[in-house]
Amino acid sequence: MELALTDEQHLIQQSAERFLAQVADSAAVRTAMASECGHDRATWARIARELYWPALAIPQTYGGLGLGFVEVCLLQEQLGRRLLPSPFFATCCLATPALLLSGNQALKDQWLPLIAAGDITASLAYTSAPRWDDSSVQIDAQPGAGGYCLNGQYLNVIDGADCDLLIVAARTPGSVGEAGIRVFALPATTPGLTRTHQPTLDQTRRLAHLSLENVIVSDAQLLSEPGQGWPLLRDVVRIACIGLAAEQTGGAQQSLDLTLAYIGERQQFGRSIASFQAIKHRCADLMMAVECARSASYYAACIACECLKIDGDPVAQQQLAEACATAKIHASEGFFECAAQSIQLHGGVGFTWEYDPHLYFKRARASEQLFGPPAFHREQLAKQIFGDRP
Repeated sequence: MELALTDEQHLIQQSAERFLAQVADSAAVRTAMASECGHDRATWARIARELYWPALAIPQTYGGLGLGFVEVCLLQEQLGRRLLPSPFFATCCLATPALLLSGNQALKDQWLPLIAAGDITASLAYTSAPRWDDSSVQIDAQPGAGGYCLNGQYLNVIDGADCDLLIVAARTPGSVGEAGIRVFALPATTPGLTRTHQPTLDQTRRLAHLSLENVIVSDAQLLSEPGQGWPLLRDVVRIACIGLAAEQTGGAQQSLDLTLAYIGERQQFGRSIASFQAIKHRCADLMMAVECARSASYYAACIACECLKIDGDPVAQQQLAEACATAKIHASEGFFECAAQSIQLHGGVGFTWEYDPHLYFKRARASEQLFGPPAFHREQLAKQIFGDRP
């Protein structure tokens, strides 16, 4: 597998870096995270309609640019470096893969062109409990004439309070485990749907609490055939984990860069503290953590790109499961270590509001738990390699 970036990918990476350096400095991020919707609408409009980032991985058939998930991860890494609050992750790493993997052609024709054009944002809602496996899908989907009636609550919906389209998972009565899970495309204006902001540690990423009361959906809103809801949802979450890992890699890199800039200026005992051997060793360890996270996340992105092209291939799904877990483990631990050491090496000012390390520390801790902590993914990886053993 060729893991070196192409010339086109380098251009995407460099243009994203230049653009975000202009619109996502510390002051802009702090202003956006304090806004009503949690992001700057003008900046998102430029991202969607001038740079066409939401269209990158959408096939040309639906008005997209026809590139792949590796390009999405290139953008995710740069967004992670700047901590720019935006609907990009929810729209492009959650909702778009769900629609691309869907077997409902009418839903693809309806929603993918709108996402590609930047006319709507979207997200995924599936967990109703503080878990990230199939048991967390607890919304009740009562079958009726030509559809379902949904009742229940969703937690931790990324940008769910402000998006236009929701991909939601629910469970038919009496089903357990992976059976009975259904996945629907639900416009945010659907009657019976209530959305509220869910305050969290990380102010740069908005989460929402969704409540559904007698929400009526039709069979035409199903993304997959009965019995295929969990495989679809499982693959979408794995792909999202890979996008998140790329974002965490960017955050880890920026935490290290901020630290190197600070210790290069900080004087102690008549010289820069960056000249102390103990400090050098710590920074070298952080650099290794960043590189491990980057290698794992981009390998996983290549696997995800193939899975989006070859739907349902068991070998590709096995590779996706292993690559996803590996990337999430390395990126979560690497980002948290870089952010924590950044605060330590900044000394007393590291915890102050005026300096940025605390923003990266909060994002690192929140992202570590999102879609499951490293311990959860180690368990999943062990099951993939060794199977379910007593």
